[in-house]
Amino acid sequence: MARKLSWSSPLSVASLPHAPKGRVLGYLTVTSESLPPVVIGDTVTLKCNFQTDGSLKEIVWFRETSTKQKIFSYNTMYNTSYSNMEDNRKREDLVYQSTVRLPEVHMEDDGLYECHVGVYDRNSRDKVILASSSITLTVIVPPKSISVVVANSPAPFSRYEAQNFTLVCIVTGAKPAPMVYFKRDGELIDVVPTAQSFSSVGAGLWSTQVLTSRDVDDTKLQRTLLEQEEKQARIDHNGPVDSQGQEEESELNPEETTEIIPETIVSREFPRWVQTTDPLYYFYHRQQAAGDGTMEVRAMLTWSLNPQLDNEALFSCEVNHPALSMPMQAEVTLAAPRGPKLSMSPSKAKVGDTVRITVQGFQLGPSASEVFPEPMFTWTKVGGDLLDGRAVHNGRELILERVPAELNGSMFRCTAQNPLGSTDTHTRLIVFGELLV
Repeated sequence: MARKLSWSSPLSVASLPHAPKGRVLGYLTVTSESLPPVVIGDTVTLKCNFQTDGSLKEIVWFRETSTKQKIFSYNTMYNTSYSNMEDNRKREDLVYQSTVRLPEVHMEDDGLYECHVGVYDRNSRDKVILASSSITLTVIVPPKSISVVVANSPAPFSRYEAQNFTLVCIVTGAKPAPMVYFKRDGELIDVVPTAQSFSSVGAGLWSTQVLTSRDVDDTKLQRTLLEQEEKQARIDHNGPVDSQGQEEESELNPEETTEIIPETIVSREFPRWVQTTDPLYYFYHRQQAAGDGTMEVRAMLTWSLNPQLDNEALFSCEVNHPALSMPMQAEVTLAAPRGPKLSMSPSKAKVGDTVRITVQGFQLGPSASEVFPEPMFTWTKVGGDLLDGRAVHNGRELILERVPAELNGSMFRCTAQNPLGSTDTHTRLIVFGELLV
């Protein structure tokens, strides 16, 4: 694509004393003004200064690509607007300047530019003196996007042991690569750098480091003891019951084996283990070049999650870049699911209808605007299998096709969970219509 460049004729910008006595040959020195990094879209001017006691013949600007590309040339033979044909005997040494202006620089403009100057020797126009100088133009690009996601998501809630949790900050479209760091509740996180590979990020990463104080999980032992105590308490209350009597009672009263849960129950579960020490935050990042010459950076923060303390904690990923006047950031608030709001369509189901039960949202805490990370959903039917014979259905929506009258009054449980917590909600299906014989 052709670029519209503007240029200026070489102008005399300073007058210097006569050349030193005794010098016979003419001379030429060419210098260029260095440039700071230029933000994409800005306008930049390349400047080339040259000093000589001769007469200008030509100026040529090149851009270094795979080959030298001429972008501008000026020749006194074809340009009569400029004349320095003074009496050579009385000429003073002068400093001239040639400029090339690049409007709205592109990524493709990044690179090396050369200014080549030729002058006639003051003692002989048959002799030409040549010299050159170069300028490096560095085009920088601010990040295009920043986002925070969770590695290995969605993931279940861990009830009995600590698990590692990894936030991944993805920054794209920047040149050069930006500096990325994390904050918690507005405070910079003191991290432990690591050289682990990106492919190993996820559950179990650095487990021997993060959980060194919990090599033996005593919560499992505590859970076993608690179950034994509850079992003993039931025996003491009801008296000894032998296994044969239990089997006979089960056969005589099969309906008593059905799980009975009130319709209004909404429960939330917290972990049954206690964090013994403050977590260590492990930091790793990688960068790779994109096809357009920019960089993609992935920064990872991993620690041993404590749902009771980390729930509703605000984590932010912030980016510093020379093309930005202030840091760029993305924020997430960790939040466990609470009280899924279910909707049923149609609201009054008839025999043979297809019924959809969908999670529409959650009850949210004061600090959270959404449940994060995205929870996983499982559906079960209280007291039996689902209509299609499966025990469990995964997904945000449960579809019951051609509901029979036998499902009238059935209770369905929706369990929503993420690494910060788990919650159950139940809904009862009412089917209108008579049982077909």
